[in-house]
Amino acid sequence: MKPTALVAAGVTVVLWASSFVAIRHLGTELSAGPLSLARLLVGSVLLGLLLLVKREPFRMPQRRDWPLLLACGLLWFGLYNVALNAAERRLDAGTAAMLVHIAPLLVALLAGLTLGEGFPRQVLIGSFVAFGGVLLIGLSTSTGRAETWGVVLCVTAAVSYAVGVVTQKPLLSRLPAAQVTWLACVIGTVVCLPYAPGLVQEIGAARPSTLWWVFYLGAFPTALGFTTWAYALSRTTAGRMGATTYLVPMVAILLAWAFLGETPAGLALVGGALCLVGVAVSRSERRRKAAEVPVDAAVDVSSR
Repeated sequence: MKPTALVAAGVTVVLWASSFVAIRHLGTELSAGPLSLARLLVGSVLLGLLLLVKREPFRMPQRRDWPLLLACGLLWFGLYNVALNAAERRLDAGTAAMLVHIAPLLVALLAGLTLGEGFPRQVLIGSFVAFGGVLLIGLSTSTGRAETWGVVLCVTAAVSYAVGVVTQKPLLSRLPAAQVTWLACVIGTVVCLPYAPGLVQEIGAARPSTLWWVFYLGAFPTALGFTTWAYALSRTTAGRMGATTYLVPMVAILLAWAFLGETPAGLALVGGALCLVGVAVSRSERRRKAAEVPVDAAVDVSSR
């Protein structure tokens, strides 16, 4: 992966991790559906403005692209947000982290089955190591009580996330990343429009600081975070890109420590270290293979 794509992936991890802090802060004033709609509305508007400023020709999706766009927008931008917001009102953060982060494993599995990525050993090993780190983080912050409906919602969010990534990946080879992100975000917004009456009511009673947090969620974790994600995903496999999101729980813990004063347990720090090791392992195969290419073969290829 090029350095710019690595930076984009890093930006995505930090912004998505920060969204957990923002959602936790907003959860007492905005319910799951209205919060999802507000976040997606802000994201759709800002992404649309970005496309206007860039003044790139709009590439109309082909007929084969629309089912993938609809699936990505409906599942990842719509259902995922609503399900996760609702789940975090029923489960503690640790349990939610463990359940939602089965998604990268599902991404690797689905990408191998449907996108022809196969099942690279390094990706699978790294994913399981990183998932072990997520489990440690979850165990260190969990209360030990898991409401059944909250578990169902978390698993629904994880499956929606995984399918959304796999349906997005083929689109990025035919359409600009910013355009795919905007279209999917608009679709997710439309899906959440039934929550509009509730949003109007809850926003009317909300504090000014709440409005700023909603804007942050829409502008940064949504508009910018999903754009940098799409940029990075277009330059690597879905399995490897999915593995990088194992860093999200670790970064979220550090942000909560810094901004909410929530001191992480020692076990969470060990889990974070495991996540780092797992992501490093999952991304190591390509570099090793590149290093093993004979010099004469590299010269021969470059001369064609």
